[in-house]
Amino acid sequence: MYTGLQHLHSYLAYLLLAVLAFSLIYAVVMFVRKKPFTEKVRKVALVGFIATHLQLLIGLILYVISPVGLSNFSSEAMGDTLSRLYILEHPLTMIIGIILISIGYIKAKKPGDDVRRYRNIILFYTLGLVVILLRIPWQVWPS
Repeated sequence: MYTGLQHLHSYLAYLLLAVLAFSLIYAVVMFVRKKPFTEKVRKVALVGFIATHLQLLIGLILYVISPVGLSNFSSEAMGDTLSRLYILEHPLTMIIGIILISIGYIKAKKPGDDVRRYRNIILFYTLGLVVILLRIPWQVWPS
């Protein structure tokens, strides 16, 4: 079960990055073209929001059952770069990125000025995506 979840989490990350990039690019294009913030734009942003939360759920399950996750938390593990990445840096940074994306979606969902709604998605999805990209364990990521 652990190996299957680990593979699912790794390969879904590719899909997540593609969905987030698409949501962000779509919002930028619609904003630049001065199109109204429609239900379609909100739904595209929602897909990115859902993808990040699905990945978070799988990641949290992995964190609890993984031998390099929560059960490995110790002062010795903090001295090892790779262990610290799995125990602390990766989960914490991903949660921060997902919080940023959530804030952007929630703020954009509220009725109001279309420019403000687009800017919220563009700003917070960009920040969230950058934070996520910073702490992906690239050295062990499947290619």
